[in-house]
Amino acid sequence: MANNGGPRKPLVAERRYPRGGKPGPKKTPPKKSAKPARKRPVRRHGLIVGLLLGLLRFFGSLLFKVTWRVFAVIALVLGSFVYYYYTQLPPLETLLDGRTRGSVTMLDRDNQVFAWRGETFGGQITAKNVSPYLREAVVATEDRRFYHHFGVSPRGIGSAIRINLSEGRGPFSGNGGSTITQQVAKLLCLGVEYDPKKWKNEAEYETDCRSGGLTRKIKEIPYALAMEAKYTKNDILTIYLNRAYLGAGARGFEAAAQRYFGISAANVNPQQAAMLAGLLKAPTRYAPTNNLARSQARAGTVLALMHEQKFLTDAQYQEAVAHPATLSEAAQKRAGGYFADWVMDDIPPFLSSDTTEDVIVHTTLDQRVQAAAESALKDVFDNKVKDGSKAEAAIIVMSADGAVRAMVGGRESKVTGAFNRATMALRQPGSTFKPFVYAAAMDMGYTPDSIVQDTPLTLNIPGSGPWSPQNYERTYSGPITLTQALTHSVNVATVRLQEEVGRDAVRKVAEDFGFGHNLAKGPALGLGVSESTLIDMTGAYAGILNGGSSVRPYGLTDLRLKGDQTPIFTSGGGIGERVISEKAARELVYMMHSVVENGTGRRAKLNGYEVAGKTGTTQSARDAWFIGFTADYVTGVWMGNDNNKPLTGVTGGGLPAEIWHEVMTRVEQGQESKPLPMADPSEWRGQTQPYDGQTYSSDGTVVSGWNAQNQPVQQQEPNIAEKIINDVLGAITGKR
Repeated sequence: MANNGGPRKPLVAERRYPRGGKPGPKKTPPKKSAKPARKRPVRRHGLIVGLLLGLLRFFGSLLFKVTWRVFAVIALVLGSFVYYYYTQLPPLETLLDGRTRGSVTMLDRDNQVFAWRGETFGGQITAKNVSPYLREAVVATEDRRFYHHFGVSPRGIGSAIRINLSEGRGPFSGNGGSTITQQVAKLLCLGVEYDPKKWKNEAEYETDCRSGGLTRKIKEIPYALAMEAKYTKNDILTIYLNRAYLGAGARGFEAAAQRYFGISAANVNPQQAAMLAGLLKAPTRYAPTNNLARSQARAGTVLALMHEQKFLTDAQYQEAVAHPATLSEAAQKRAGGYFADWVMDDIPPFLSSDTTEDVIVHTTLDQRVQAAAESALKDVFDNKVKDGSKAEAAIIVMSADGAVRAMVGGRESKVTGAFNRATMALRQPGSTFKPFVYAAAMDMGYTPDSIVQDTPLTLNIPGSGPWSPQNYERTYSGPITLTQALTHSVNVATVRLQEEVGRDAVRKVAEDFGFGHNLAKGPALGLGVSESTLIDMTGAYAGILNGGSSVRPYGLTDLRLKGDQTPIFTSGGGIGERVISEKAARELVYMMHSVVENGTGRRAKLNGYEVAGKTGTTQSARDAWFIGFTADYVTGVWMGNDNNKPLTGVTGGGLPAEIWHEVMTRVEQGQESKPLPMADPSEWRGQTQPYDGQTYSSDGTVVSGWNAQNQPVQQQEPNIAEKIINDVLGAITGKR
């Protein structure tokens, strides 16, 4: 549109942009400052700080890059090990019984357990079926965060290091801070099986597996993590409950509960659970069979932990503390330790000490009789032996067929693997040997009323010269009956009788009865100078009681593998061949009954029971014996010093007879009184064998005799030089 000459209106663009181009930013005039700004000087130390900060940033970045790479490598290596162990871990069921050897469980004549040997395994249990008190006691004591960690507890390790350092030990010495999972890793030996080529024995292998230190800890970590990945928490706890060693040969909590309390691990109460869990710290030291008071104190600590961690209410805690756990009756007795060791020695090693199976052995032991023998011995030594005495004693109780019912091998009865004086000690029996002399005579037709002279005697011993036995009291009684000679243990009369019947006959009777071998060949044989053991002597007397047949003392009746009904083998002991006639045995029992009624064994009398027996005291009283029997049992008692020093004021008719009396008083208590199988005097009266009044030396010459007035007549022994000359002349002339 044309402009009519009036003022031109600015265009839109002109209104938007001023002349001279596009509009720029609107300029704001600067404010006038009151004072001119000063120029700040550059400080030199700011440059240094900047450089340091830069270096820190650089090294920090470098450290971060290195650290995460190192941790990545460690994680990769750790993961590799964890994966390796994970693939190697076997099924749970194969890990529950960790024993490399089996066990031997012994049952008495009533089929009650009385002893264990080796490591017993009571059977598989799980964390779910054990008593909840036991499960909680183990967790409270060993690893309170067990259900919350992943197999390793850094907090626990740190706490253990702090405790070790505060007690002056190395950081990894002492407390290890191991979780239950890590302890199971040790029990499994990190999957390494026993190799006899690498370790000298299993004990060395076990020690290596249980060793601590930083290296072992590092090895445990991946194995523990692998277990946590492979098994559940209850699975891991189950392995622990089955494999942990808890003292007294018990492997696993089921075996321990049965061993100490006679019940299953499923049924233990809080105080019993606390005692079992307390054993984990030091099984042998805290075993209640070693020191019950110490075990109860340790259990008190565990109960406090259970209460603190809310596993026990206030009432349950107070009740458990007020009534601490005690041992079962069988565990308290620990009966038959010597007996169990003796039976083990009679079993082939592959079924006993080296067995890989669980073996059950039925035995002849009678725990009532065993307890009677142990308590009787203790009572006599407590009340009738002076304090500080080092004298020892041993006791055997057996039936007439040789079945051993009790065995005490020393004054300390609760033992395992100790020296057994009843079966191992070879000692001279003294006058307890004399019944074998009279047995030989009875078997040849002598009677208890046969006459023997008790007068001075001298025998010529080839190569040794004259020998004159002496009576204990140094007196002589002249002609006496055999019963009188045995009743009063007359030495000279016994030697005379032995020389009459012949030493070979006496030796054969003794050996056939089981006395032993290598008996003395000289005339002192009849006075008991040969050596034997208490068990063999007692077995020989059992042959007299049973009517004249030998016995083999035995303790095992049968042996079988656990779970099997058919025995692998049964006893080979018991009654053997006849040694003397039944008539001779009955007459000998009569004579030995007189020993107790009228002679040296009077202290062994039992009110209401017939007793037969014989005392024995060796030279200088180094050994003292009494062996006797009722109709039910044969019991042998020995006393002496282990160093063979003489006893002080002890003879066989003294303390040994008193011990015998105390044992049999307890054993026969409540038992029906039965008569001894002995002859009646009417059976031989009027049939007495005449005695010719002569005693012969081993070469057949008369050594001594009696004249018509029954006075001793000694034959003068020739001078040794004269005897040699006469022998030479006899050889030359052909006359001897």
